[in-house]
Amino acid sequence: MHADIHLALHADRAAELRREAGEFRLPRTRLRARIGWTMVEVGLRLARSGPTTTTCAQTFRTA
Repeated sequence: MHADIHLALHADRAAELRREAGEFRLPRTRLRARIGWTMVEVGLRLARSGPTTTTCAQTFRTA
């Protein structure tokens, strides 16, 4: 008997939480597309910047 009451209370609380979560749902903004274009932008910036030299390579000279 106690298990049935526990299960009923759990189902009721789960339904209540689902209703509350539905009220706060954010609109979908195609997150995957936004992240993809951000990665493309970062890649283009890195490609434009070219190779960088380290300070050690600038100061060290052979012969």
